Amino acid sequence: MRVLIDGFNLALPQGTGVATYGYQLAGAIKGMGLPVGGLYGLRAPFNPKLRDIMFYESLGREHQTRTPRPLSPNWVREMTLMLRDRRARAISQDGRVLARQFAHRLPEFDAGLYTAPDIFDLAGRNFARLGLFSNVCLPEPADVMHWTYPLPLKLRGAANLYTMHDLVPLKLPYASADRKRYYYKLMRAVARRADRIVTVSESSRRDIIEFFPFAERKIVNTYQAVRVPDAVLQESDDDVAAAIRSIFNLPFRGYFLFYGAIEPKKNVNRLIEAYLALATRTPLVIVGRRSWGADAELRLLQRDEIQPLKATFKNIRRIDYLPRALLMRLIRGAKAVTFPSIYEGFGLPVLESMMLGTPVLTSNVSSLPEVGGDAALYVDPYDPRSIRTGLAQLDSDAELRATLSAAGRVQAERFSQARYQERLGRLYDELAQERAIARFTAARGSDHAHA
Repeated sequence: MRVLIDGFNLALPQGTGVATYGYQLAGAIKGMGLPVGGLYGLRAPFNPKLRDIMFYESLGREHQTRTPRPLSPNWVREMTLMLRDRRARAISQDGRVLARQFAHRLPEFDAGLYTAPDIFDLAGRNFARLGLFSNVCLPEPADVMHWTYPLPLKLRGAANLYTMHDLVPLKLPYASADRKRYYYKLMRAVARRADRIVTVSESSRRDIIEFFPFAERKIVNTYQAVRVPDAVLQESDDDVAAAIRSIFNLPFRGYFLFYGAIEPKKNVNRLIEAYLALATRTPLVIVGRRSWGADAELRLLQRDEIQPLKATFKNIRRIDYLPRALLMRLIRGAKAVTFPSIYEGFGLPVLESMMLGTPVLTSNVSSLPEVGGDAALYVDPYDPRSIRTGLAQLDSDAELRATLSAAGRVQAERFSQARYQERLGRLYDELAQERAIARFTAARGSDHAHA
C-alpha cells in the first residue's frame, strides 16, 4: 500500500499544529512499513534539470498567488486550467540540492516527492467559484491520499481521507477570521465526498457529527501522537538548566510557560489577567506568533504612560517564535505549562508537556480532558479567578507538581506512536478491503455485461 500526504501546512516557513501533525503522520506511516510520499503546491518548472532547484527555492520563502480579476484573461485561463486534472511533477531527491535545512518541513518521503504548482490556492478559488473539487494525478499511482487538512482536492485513483482537526470557525465563529459561509460549504462538501474523515479526539468527532450527521459512519478518531527528539529526552537536568539560564536568563523550573498562536481561542487575555492577580515572582513566558485577534488578547501588555499596571510587566516575557528544539527545552524547564484554551481539537501542548514531565494547567472543556486524563490540573477557561487559583496551586505546591509530572508521563503513553500506528493501520486496512471488494464487484459486473 502506497500512501501520500499533502504538504499544505508543511511548506509554511513557521510551523503550525497541522504541520506538526503532518510530519508525525508521515513518520508513523513509514514506521508501519508503508511507503509514504508527499504532495506540495510549490512552483517548479517542467524542465527536470531545474525542477528540484526551483522547488527548494520556493520552499525557502513565503508565496501566495494573486486572485485574478473576474473575466480577465488570467481568470479565464485559471478557470479552464482547473476544470482539467492537474498533473503533479516529481521532484528529485538524489541529494543534488542540499536540503537538510528543510528536514523539519520535508519528512522522509520514500514513495516520492511531488508538486503541483499553486494547487492549493487554485483549488480553493475554484471551489469558491463553482463548488467543485479539483483533481490531481500522479506519475505513479497511490492507494491512499491522506489530506492533513480539509482541502477541495482529490487524488485520482486513490482513497481520499481528510483530517478535520476541529470546527473552530463553526463552534466559535467570533474567534476566527475565516469566511464562515465558504468554510461551512467546504466542510460539508468534504464530509460528503471523503472516503473517510479522520479526526483527533472524541470531542471533535461529536462536533463533526453535530454539524454533518449524514457523515457519521465515515468519521474515524485516530487521536494523534507526537515524537519529542531523543536529544531533548536524554539531556540531563543540569544541561537543560544551564541552557535555559544561558539563552533565556530564566531559572530552571522557575517560570510558567504558555506556547501556541496568540489568537482568541487560546485565551491568553484571561491567562494574563489571572497571572497579574497572582502577584507572584514566578515569571510568565508566552511563546507564540501573533494571529488574528492578537491585539485584544495582549491588550494588558500594551506599555505606555497611561497603563497603571506597567510595573508588573517585568515578570511577563513574550517570544514570537522559537525553533522546535529550543521550545522543547523551554517546556522541559518550566515549573508548569499553562494552556487554558477555550476550544481545541486535540491540544498538542498538553501531550508534549506531559511527555517531558512538565505539570500542566489546562481547561475543563472540549478535547482537553481527553488528552490530560487524570494528569492535569483543570480550570474554567472563562473564569480568570479559576485560572488564578490553579496557578497559585502550581506555584506553591511542589508535591502537586511532582504528582502531575509523574502522572503525565503515564498518561502520555496512551498516545504513543505504537498505539497511533495501530489505529492508522486498522483504518488503512479497512479502506484497502473496501477498495478490493469494489474492484471485484466492478469486474464481475463487467464480465456479466459481456456474457
